[in-house]
This record gives sequence, structure tokens and C-alpha cells, in this order.
Amino acid sequence: VGPKKEVAECKEKFASSVDPTVSQTFMLDRVFNPEGKSLPPMRGFKYSSWSPLGCDANGRCLLAALTMDNRLTIHANFNRLQWVQLVDLTEIYGERLYEASYKLSKADAPRGELGDFSEFQRRHSMQTPVRMEWSGICTTQQVKHNNECRDVGSVLLAVLFENGNIAVWQFQLPFLGKESITSCNTIESGINSPSVLSWWEYEHNNRKMSGLIVGSAFGPVKILPVNLKAVKGYFTLRQPVVLWQEMDQLPVHSIKCIPLYHPYQKCSCSLVVAARGAYVFWCLLLISKAGLNVHNSHVTGLHSLPIVSMTADKQNGTVYTCSSDGKVRQLIPIFTDVALKFEHQLIKLSEVFGSVRTHGIAVSPCGAYLAVITTEGMTNGLHPVNKNYQVQFVTLKTFEEAAAQLLESSVQNLFRQVDLTDLVRWKILKDKHIPQFLQEALDKKIESCGSTYFWRFKLFLLRILYQSMQKAPSEVMWRPSHEDAKILISDSPGMGSTEDDQEEGTSKQASKQSLCDPGKGTDVDDTADYSLPQSNDVGGREPMEEKLLEIQAQIEAVEMHLTREHMKRVLGEVYLHTWITENTSIPTRGVCDFLMSDDGYDDRTARVLIGHILKKMNKQTFPEHCSLCKEILPFTDRKQAVCSNGHIWLRCFLTYQSCQSLVYRRCLLHDSIARHPTPEDPEWIKRLLQGPCTFCDSPVF
Repeated sequence: VGPKKEVAECKEKFASSVDPTVSQTFMLDRVFNPEGKSLPPMRGFKYSSWSPLGCDANGRCLLAALTMDNRLTIHANFNRLQWVQLVDLTEIYGERLYEASYKLSKADAPRGELGDFSEFQRRHSMQTPVRMEWSGICTTQQVKHNNECRDVGSVLLAVLFENGNIAVWQFQLPFLGKESITSCNTIESGINSPSVLSWWEYEHNNRKMSGLIVGSAFGPVKILPVNLKAVKGYFTLRQPVVLWQEMDQLPVHSIKCIPLYHPYQKCSCSLVVAARGAYVFWCLLLISKAGLNVHNSHVTGLHSLPIVSMTADKQNGTVYTCSSDGKVRQLIPIFTDVALKFEHQLIKLSEVFGSVRTHGIAVSPCGAYLAVITTEGMTNGLHPVNKNYQVQFVTLKTFEEAAAQLLESSVQNLFRQVDLTDLVRWKILKDKHIPQFLQEALDKKIESCGSTYFWRFKLFLLRILYQSMQKAPSEVMWRPSHEDAKILISDSPGMGSTEDDQEEGTSKQASKQSLCDPGKGTDVDDTADYSLPQSNDVGGREPMEEKLLEIQAQIEAVEMHLTREHMKRVLGEVYLHTWITENTSIPTRGVCDFLMSDDGYDDRTARVLIGHILKKMNKQTFPEHCSLCKEILPFTDRKQAVCSNGHIWLRCFLTYQSCQSLVYRRCLLHDSIARHPTPEDPEWIKRLLQGPCTFCDSPVF
């Protein structure tokens, strides 16, 4: 808010002021006085917001976090289980305001000095975040040096401040840090005591419109236009639209915007729902020839206590609300000729978890689970002495519904539907077989369209079936043992080698357990390396082993099919981006020979493509060489390369190059190995290396 020395002097002046309206306001406001002296420290987080998928370098989400001391930062998960702070937006925004003399525009009249308490309050309120929300990913056009235009992905982060202003940050994707910030524009909302923020994104006749929905602690709700300059195909409102204007002192707690299709009007529409006290305010917006139509009302009689959390399933429009007494309401929108109505039913968590208090709910991306934060409720009319916070999961879909949704999915990505695949996984692990209807439906899909998505889904089912056939270990593999084995060092002369011997014994035991495990390095769960069921009855063991070998053969066949399909894609990129007799770092000749080595594989597309590539290569082979001994690395295996001197290098599953470095990447489920892109790689190879795992759709770390 100003130079450090001046700020310190002003704080001391306000704290010792003889005017109680100044001194008490200053001492009790934790924004001005974060250390608080006798007050509890400001630790923890006020609010967090996840970006859409595909915003960080690994194609995953960014996390915007607002701390209790009002610092807004953005974090990313670059390496597995390692979160890194990329940028401090509070610091950057403060610097911008300082350079602009704390004026939003040059036309603004000059303000008072920092020693004036009202100016001190104004400078704090204009950069104290209340909420922040991410927009969907949009496309901008970037002009290159040769005047070519290329589409660049970008995402917007809207930050609502205490004084009602909204800062809209535009980030170029993938977001890497301060250098990825494209712009920052500030909008004046005109709303007093703002409490919540949400993006309004509406698509009409292939035209995308956007705006910001702002709610107030006094009750009003309105949509503000957002002018997105240079954003391809985006439009906004001409002026603000007031959805609810009554100052009825019902604070707006949460806002959700759900895109739906109106079956009677035959057009897309937008449903806005907001939690206000114990009620749900809804507003249906649709664009017709007459303009923007707005229908709004309230749903009453849901809860006897104020709503503490609200979430929505954006796939079917179902809204879930909860109050602190452990009651969750499910609201299902039903369209009428004019607008819509809600059918609601009560979900009593006490019937599932016992007496609990609820603090928050969230629905999984595909609507398979409802996550609920709970603490113990009252027992015999008494509150618990200690609060133990737990996250409980409630299934919202049956196995049949999840399987049908996966088969008919337009996303065609297993990683983005992991909550649905988890329901399917649980069912197969429990019943130890793949249901007949699912097998038949999947085979029909593979025959009719042949998309690799259905082959990956089949591979997922076979791996889970294989895992379900194995005997579960007596102890959970990942859980550390807490046995205390205390021995006097003098009584154990071999103490120094005990730990090594234990590790060696453990590794031997693990290797025995995973002899028949096809998922070694391709497991889908931490408990995948289960041992085979042991039995003294040889006749009883053989059918089980035969069954496991049969499933293992099916797994290998599906993996080989997916490998060949990806090899065809890689060869297609090679053909499109290379000149005659050009040496690429990709072992093109080896991939071609590998594809044609199996006499049973007869793919006309592959043969034609390989013929064109070999003609382009003009009898050149361009083999890979071992970096240790300079011997040729033959392409005989899709997973590794072995030179004549026995040096073994793992192969990148995205480009089939040998990873001859000490560092490489691995997919989230440890299916495959991928190399890091290098500066000398052309753009098309870098693009190949950005792809997900070809077996499980997971991102690569």
C-alpha cells in the first residue's frame, strides 16, 4: 500500500490514535493487522480454485490458493507429488497499483495521502481478494515473426476484491510462471460487500459468450460483461444484467453456472443457481430472437439451517446442497414450456455415517461420487470434545450407469473419467469377472468404429480382471510396519548388514510374487503386485494359472495393437515432416521393420505408409547408436534397446527413441517410459512428446 517505512509509521499512528473509531477498527481488522499480537495467527487457506484440465506443462490443473493473510498464489504439480509455487499474484498486482499511484485509470482524481485512515482502508480493500475463479480454456491468435498466425491456448483468472473491483488475468498456456502472464484488466462491478464470484459461459449458434456473475452479502446478484480482446470466437454482454436486485440481507454464499439444452425451445440455455441463506436462487438465461430471456425464482423448504456448501453435476444439471446438520438435498431440474422447476429429494447422511455435521460437499467431474467433509455430530445432546475432520465418499451412480457412460463418452479419455472407471474397477475386483453385457457392448464398439479409446478401455478391464484373480496379501503393501525391534548393538555383530539383508529378502520375495504379473511397470493400482493363489491341490491350481495365462495373453495382444496404432501415427508424422533421405532422431527404419515383422499383421494402411517412407528414405537406414560404446542399437523390442555389448536403454513410448540419459519421464500409472524434449528437437517431435500414455491416457511426469 506504500513504502515500507511510511506504512510502518502509519500503522503505529493508527494503533495509538485517541479516536476509538480509528484505533479499534485498525487493531481488530486482520487485513491491516495480520500479526494480531494476542489474536491467533493467520495460518491456513481461505479459498482455493482449480483450473480446467490442460493448463500446466503436464496437461493437468493449476491451483489458485488464497491464504488467510490474503496472499493469492498459483501452484503447479510439475513432478509427481511435488507442488511448486509459480507466481504470487498479490505481489504483482500491488506493484501495478503502486506504479499507477493506486488509480484504476489516468482520468481518476488524485486521492489523499496514506496517513489518512480512509485512504489507508481504500488501498487495502482494492487489493484484498475475496474469491477467484478460472474460466474455460479459450483460443487466442498470436502473430509470428513471419506474419503467420497460430492459435495459442489461454485461460482467464478472475479475482474479486473487497471493494467490488475484479481483476481479470489472462495467462498463456501452458502456464510456466510470471512470463506466461499476458494481461491484467480491472473491472468495477459497483457491488457493495461482494461475497462470491463465478464465470458465466454460454454458447449460442457456435458463438461463445462470457461474463462474470457476482453476488453480494446484502443479496443482489448480477452478470458483468467481460471484454476479451483478441480472444477467438468470444463475445460478451453489452451491459450488466441484474439477476436479483433486492437488498434482502440474504448473503449469496455460492454460485454455479450449468450449461443445458432446452428441449422445448430447441436451443442451449444457461442455468445459474446461487445459495442464499437456506434457499436456492435459480435463474434460467436463454437467447432468442427477442434477445436475452431471464426467468428467475427461489426454491424454498430445502433446509432448516443456512446452506453451507453447494455443488453441481454439469453433465446433467443436478444440484446438491448441504446444511451443517448433516442433510444433503439433490435438486433435479425439469424443463417446462416456459422455464423450469426442481424436483428435490433428501439424502440423510446420518443413515450412512451416523450422527455427523457437514462442512462442505463436492461432486466428482463425471458425477460418480459425492465427497462430503464431516465431523462428529451430537451424542446424547452433547457436542464432541474434539473435531476430527473426514472426507467421506458417497456413490451417486451404479456400475451399469458408469459403464454405459464410458461406452458412450464423447471425451474418449480414461484419465478424464477416472471417477467412472473407479466404479467399474471396484465392481470387477468384487465379482472377479467382467459382466457379459459390458464385454459384448465393448466388442461391438471395437468392431464398428475401432477407436483406440475402446481398446484402452478393454486393456483397463483385462488388467483389473487379472488383478482380481490374484490372492490379496495379508498386509497392505504400502503401509509401513510399526513394529519396534530393539536390539543391543553389542549383541548383534551383524547389525550393519541386517537392513541390507532385509531389503534383499524383500526384493526377492517381491520378485517371486510378480513372476506372473503382466502389469509389472504397468500396474493400475498400488496393490497390483499380488501373488498368485497358492494351493496344495495341483489340480485346483492349474485351472487358475491357465486362466491367468489366458488373460495375460489377451493383455499382451491389446497392448501390441495399441503399440502398432501409435507406431502408424509416429510414422505418419515422420512422413509429413521430413525431406528425402533426411535423418530424424526417430528410428524410422526400425519401426517399419518391427511393424512388418509379424506375418499375421496385415494392415493395408500401414503397408502403404511404410512404402512411401522407404521410398523417401532412399535405402538409408539411419540406425541409433549406443552412447557408451557407439555400437548400433537394433530395433527388436518396443520397450528397450540392447546393443551388442549388452548395454540396455529404455525406449520412449511416444517416439520409440532410446532414452540414453539419466533422467526420463513416466506416466502417472507407471505404464510407460518417455524421454524429455531437447532444444534441438523439431516442433513436431516436441508435439509428439506432449501426448498422454497410449495405454491408459495418463499424463507423463
